[in-house]
Amino acid sequence: MASRWIRWPEPLADAAPTARGPLAYGGDYNPEQWPREVWLEDARLMQEAGVNLVSVAIFSWARLQPAPDQWDFEWLDDVLDIMHSHGIAVDLATATASTPAWLTTLHPEILPVDVDGHTLYHGSRQSWSPSSPVYREYSLALVEKMAERYGKHPALAMWHVSNELGCHNVLDYSDVAAVAFRGWLEARYTTLDELNRAWGTDFWAQRYTAWDQILPPRRSTAFVNPTQQLDFARFSSYQLREQLRAEREVLTRITPDVPVTTNFMVMGDTKAMDYTSWAGDVDLVSNDHYITSADPVSHIELSFSADLTHGIAGGEPWMLMEHSTSAVNWQHVNLQKRPGQMRRNSLAHVAHGADAVCFFQWRQSQAGAEKFHSAMVPHAGTDSALWRGVVSLGADLVSLGEIAGSTVQAQTAVLFDYESWWATEIDSHPNNEFQYRRRVLSWYRSLWEKQVGTAVVPAHADLSGYRLVVVPHLYLADDSLVSRLTAFAEAGGTVVVTYFSGIADQDDHIHLGGYPGAFRDLLGVRVEEFAPVLPGDTIHLDGDVVGGPSAEASGWSEPVALVDAEARATYVDGPSVGWPAISRAARGTGAAWYVTTDLSDAARGELVDVLLAEAGVTAIAQADAGVELVVRHGADDVEFLFAINHTDDATTVEASGTDLLTGDVHEGSVKIDAGGVVVLRRAAQQG
Repeated sequence: MASRWIRWPEPLADAAPTARGPLAYGGDYNPEQWPREVWLEDARLMQEAGVNLVSVAIFSWARLQPAPDQWDFEWLDDVLDIMHSHGIAVDLATATASTPAWLTTLHPEILPVDVDGHTLYHGSRQSWSPSSPVYREYSLALVEKMAERYGKHPALAMWHVSNELGCHNVLDYSDVAAVAFRGWLEARYTTLDELNRAWGTDFWAQRYTAWDQILPPRRSTAFVNPTQQLDFARFSSYQLREQLRAEREVLTRITPDVPVTTNFMVMGDTKAMDYTSWAGDVDLVSNDHYITSADPVSHIELSFSADLTHGIAGGEPWMLMEHSTSAVNWQHVNLQKRPGQMRRNSLAHVAHGADAVCFFQWRQSQAGAEKFHSAMVPHAGTDSALWRGVVSLGADLVSLGEIAGSTVQAQTAVLFDYESWWATEIDSHPNNEFQYRRRVLSWYRSLWEKQVGTAVVPAHADLSGYRLVVVPHLYLADDSLVSRLTAFAEAGGTVVVTYFSGIADQDDHIHLGGYPGAFRDLLGVRVEEFAPVLPGDTIHLDGDVVGGPSAEASGWSEPVALVDAEARATYVDGPSVGWPAISRAARGTGAAWYVTTDLSDAARGELVDVLLAEAGVTAIAQADAGVELVVRHGADDVEFLFAINHTDDATTVEASGTDLLTGDVHEGSVKIDAGGVVVLRRAAQQG
């Protein structure tokens, strides 16, 4: 992946604290929602808040092209001129995110269709099929106009392709999509014989004898072919990626010196886009992230998503393109953020590798579906606690400017795989309560609580540099992955594989010979049959890595036969009573562990203590529970320790250094206020 960064225009580039530039601060700016007299006031307030980057024109297609043969750019010319005259850089969107009404009226065939055959009409956003050649033609014509008009504008810092590609239209089951799906399948499999083999179509008489017989996995009488479902998920992600690549091609052809990004959505249950495959199509990775406001540990999910974004970015700094100053508008109950939470959330993203903190949006809308979504300038105006927090955060980011370009490093890693996410949640499995991301997040949480620092990386990532690698629920596994994990363990690393991993190949065909399939030899175990646990039931295990018969688990168990591994915990009840629940196989100078159940938080925490000790991984610093510790590594043997207090009580961290936020020098320990953040600049620590 390319590692180009924001092309800061003068004078921002000249005044930057590092060669890379300042930390970016700002958000989506939608001036078309407001009369022109507000624009100059906006620019003045942006300067007051320390804003240096705004995203413009994201949902402006209908304004820019009011009819097929009409264009109106004068208002956008004025906006960019105003931004430039106030020293604010522009992340200019291609405006292709949502189509104008005239286009869907003229060409209704571009509208997407859901799994039940219902057309999704104009009236919201993203009302277009990713497979529509008509949409592609009109959208690229708009991109060309934008690039030609604004490619040399002095405010232009980067291009923003579309917006949240696939947020509402990724799974399109229309006839247009059916044609494109067949073309994708023919390119993937070449022959119908190969497709029939991959899909296992001799089951239920599903064999195809002509390409035009194949449809997207629309609603049917019973379970739809699982490999067809998996391939449709791959296809759907691919189609959106092709739109990204098509827009990028136009932009780089006309403006080769301007970096290109699009905002990913690494958060929550957003799973339909395989961002690991998209990362090479942008110059810098950008992400939108919103917390679930009612979740008491939403800050851990935030850190997980930020670390996954960092992993997708290949370890390079990335942009937080959107998050919220306070409440959103789309949850069932939209809670406001508690005092200090916006600051903690923002600086946590920075701790985990973000060199930009941006919001949706600059000024809170007066009308429309997002009028109750918080913004940097709220309905209450600048005489508000929220605005004062926005100004204060801008000052914090100026103080932290030195960290721009530094990187996050860790000794532990969790593997994450979008295709395994898709495949594990297809129907007709042994336990259809399975939630891939929640279970991966549970392992991350246990590591987060140990304050060791953890990377979240794609399954194909380089494992060198880690001491402990967790492989949770990686259902699809190939020989390459197994070989890399085996080599990692034999070279002294500790590998932990959890149940329902290695079960199938990339066609969703079972690895025969017993479970856990591809990982049998690595783990030194063999399982003949799964033993899932009913929802609501609790089982127990005992051993030297968990604390007695009170160690609880749920969801899953397996009667494991040990081949060349040793049992470290055994089931004391449940469907696999008497069988090993956790095992360890010595491999070279390292080890491979197998966990066959969904451990309770307490039991998982006990096991993680054992695993960290074996791998030689210790906490970043001594701190109380609820304090998040992350280190970013800079040049010249300098590092930056972020200590974020997520509790309601003041606490102390045993660390020394200069607090970049206050200028205070600390020797031996530093006090952190309740809900506070400290960022220490210090000499790089060894080990």
